[in-house]
Amino acid sequence: MTTRKKYSKEFKLDAISLVLEQGYTQAEAARSLEINANMLGRWLKEHEAADALAFRGNGKLTPEQAEIRRLREENRRLKMEKDILKKATVFFAKEAR
Repeated sequence: MTTRKKYSKEFKLDAISLVLEQGYTQAEAARSLEINANMLGRWLKEHEAADALAFRGNGKLTPEQAEIRRLREENRRLKMEKDILKKATVFFAKEAR
């Protein structure tokens, strides 16, 4: 089984600049860099969609993703606190009888 080849952010940006700034076609740029043209197309789409946040790397979240993660954690914690309070209410209601 072959391992996936990983490309640096700089390599991806250089490949994109060949197409956007230097006038190469996607196919020409991909051939000269010995990469798949579809992959270069994917990089171009990601660059256009996210621009400064393109090619963040593993584990680096966009601000929206970080906010979603924070809210999910807060939601989980609040649900747990609510469950604890429900159980405490039941416990003390039995003790009062």
